[in-house]
Amino acid sequence: MKAQHHRDCLQPGASLELIPNIGSALADDLQLIGIQAPRDLIGRDAFVLYQELCAKTGQRHDPCVLDTFMAAIDFMRGAPAAPWWHYTAQRKLLYGQGRPEGGDAAPDVRRTPSRPVTPSG
Repeated sequence: MKAQHHRDCLQPGASLELIPNIGSALADDLQLIGIQAPRDLIGRDAFVLYQELCAKTGQRHDPCVLDTFMAAIDFMRGAPAAPWWHYTAQRKLLYGQGRPEGGDAAPDVRRTPSRPVTPSG
């Protein structure tokens, strides 16, 4: 069962899978980059985590992974649980579409959160 509030995830031994939108595969990905418990997401940047995952695995991941990281971090900040796809528009606004031809590929992992991409119109 998923947590209803971030406080439910702060107990010792809480599983990453308590966080809404985080299943076993994403929990494994988070553990791969050093996130062992839900509380480890507090104060983290979703885009930085996404970059770390891409670097660690040597591949670009689907942009929905970034959306899901955004949802999980917001939840751990105290925001109400929301489906990961509610973060897609925000991700596209901050980081662009990915490929110049407009495909919805993963964002360019060389970008930093301090230099968000603004849609060109």
